Amino acid sequence: MLGRHRVFTVALGLAAIVRVVTMLGFGPAMWFNDSYDYVSVALHPRPHPIRPDGYGFWLLLLKPVHSFAFVVFTQHVMGLAAAVLIYLLLTKKFGLPGWGATLAAVPVLFDAYQIQLEQLIMSDSMFTLLVVAVVTLVLWHRKMSWRMGAAVGSLLALTALTRSIGLPILALVVVYLLVKRAGWKPISAMVAACALPVIAYMGWFKAVNGQFAMTNSDGVILYMRTALFADCHKMGLDKRNELELALLCINTPPAERGRTAQAYLWWDDQNQLHVFGSGMKFTPEINANASTFAKKAVLAQPGDYLAAVGKDFFRAFGWGRPLFPDAKTYLQYQFGNYYTQKLPAWTSYLGQTDRDAERYENGPAATREVKPWSDIMIGYQKVVRLPGTVLGLLLLAGLYGVAVRWRRLGGPVLLPWLCAVGLVLAPAATAEFDYRYLLPAVPVACVAAAITLGRLRLPRGKARPAP
Repeated sequence: MLGRHRVFTVALGLAAIVRVVTMLGFGPAMWFNDSYDYVSVALHPRPHPIRPDGYGFWLLLLKPVHSFAFVVFTQHVMGLAAAVLIYLLLTKKFGLPGWGATLAAVPVLFDAYQIQLEQLIMSDSMFTLLVVAVVTLVLWHRKMSWRMGAAVGSLLALTALTRSIGLPILALVVVYLLVKRAGWKPISAMVAACALPVIAYMGWFKAVNGQFAMTNSDGVILYMRTALFADCHKMGLDKRNELELALLCINTPPAERGRTAQAYLWWDDQNQLHVFGSGMKFTPEINANASTFAKKAVLAQPGDYLAAVGKDFFRAFGWGRPLFPDAKTYLQYQFGNYYTQKLPAWTSYLGQTDRDAERYENGPAATREVKPWSDIMIGYQKVVRLPGTVLGLLLLAGLYGVAVRWRRLGGPVLLPWLCAVGLVLAPAATAEFDYRYLLPAVPVACVAAAITLGRLRLPRGKARPAP
């Protein structure tokens, strides 16, 4: 049995060694701007106004260990587990040889930015594993029972509560099961199993924050998406009757607004939302006003909106990795950056960010670089990465697989391909491009491409029936 899977076993072992080197070189963990909010939720459980609490609850569950090193260890295990699911799905259900399935798992196993993201106190590794698990379960079962539908729905609920962008994946899975004529029982069970936890969370959010929603940030983030092109002269705002919207107008001409929309949400010197007062931009009222403003901007300037979305979507497929959106964000995805070695003393909920981290850790929590391990990973990251162009080629391969199965509406390639495209397109449409947002799309893009290319390679008589 081991001989049949020798290639993957060796690859898995090497990937585990690389992750051990990472933990030795950058302990106890690495940090991103969003990390401190998750730690705050673990210390003071509450529905966070900006992002769902799924990962914060994971930190809460691990809190008795008082070790960020253990947290990132679990995240490295999640990365390896995603690769194992890809391998098992492709070999057991689609008949790919071990080397072919291993090749499909290589980006998850070895990509330096994937490994660095696992070392960060962030939700992305958990989200990626959940997405891969959902796709694996759906494709694994040719006929789905209501119990399996409920299991998939529960995973989808966890996905949505980890990152709100996970909720639309429910719609993709429902469409896929309808195309496959899975029956109303498994689809109903799936929708119910997903809806119940999400609705319960939204009810808790309303009790605390006053709005039946998952966050108070969706409208504000959509406002950020329109910030580079929104022109109040073209939107036809009535400053007397729509004063709360007119106050959101950006006085700088669109041609002079720079290259990143994040400046108009996160950077104090350009943040128009500050007109409502410090710390007010994620309240229900501001979120609603920002959402209305953004929708008016999109409807008044659809061409500008589509151009902005298209630019960010195709930015994902460049060969290089240009500095974007700003130096600080870019560097936080690099091993050996200065920002992760000293925790900021920002004000947090009932505390301060650096003290929150130290309280969770029961000691110093800033990243400590330990040579030679840190130097090994800094050099590794310069060489071992998946260029965006390769991601684009994977999506094109998956698209071909969907096209040649047009009589079956894409067959089993449809679901992973739609998930991959959606995970790249959704941030471009609702927020702004960020390198971190691309990584969860890579595993499902590999699955779609591998199924396509595997069917081309196998003789017709030896191909296994697709689920």
